[in-house]
Amino acid sequence: MSLFENEQYRWRETYFVLFHEKDRPTLADVQKTLALLGHQYKVIEQRSDEGGFFESLTLISPDDFSAMDITYLAGEEVKEQVGELTEEMENAALTRDEKQKLKQVKSCDARFDVYHFEQVVMGQIDEDDESYLDPGALLIVLEHLARMCGGVGVDPQSGTLV
Repeated sequence: MSLFENEQYRWRETYFVLFHEKDRPTLADVQKTLALLGHQYKVIEQRSDEGGFFESLTLISPDDFSAMDITYLAGEEVKEQVGELTEEMENAALTRDEKQKLKQVKSCDARFDVYHFEQVVMGQIDEDDESYLDPGALLIVLEHLARMCGGVGVDPQSGTLV
């Protein structure tokens, strides 16, 4: 079940990890990588294709009042979005590290979509309420996933390379 369907969570943002399709990990690889995060993270709803390659999972981080649906996507849609993203960023003032990441992103044809959710705390009614959400879990997960598949984390809303 997607967290979009769970009333205990509300969607906050979506990040990507862009990489090359040839580096697509197996579900077992993703499980090992996420196990490095520690026991405070709970992985559920894990799916792979018939070859054992990663398709999707849900990761819950109760201490951070957050959770993530992580899904795999490849093909033309990813290539089109990479083209749009790199076109937007080429004129931006980038650091040397960001320029290197952008160069790497240009040839990516696969991605993880990381849908970040906030756990709704009792009494929290609307988005203007004080948030308990700690974005640290999201950043740590992005870093581990990117390292595992040789990819680059991206905040598509701001066009920032993570």
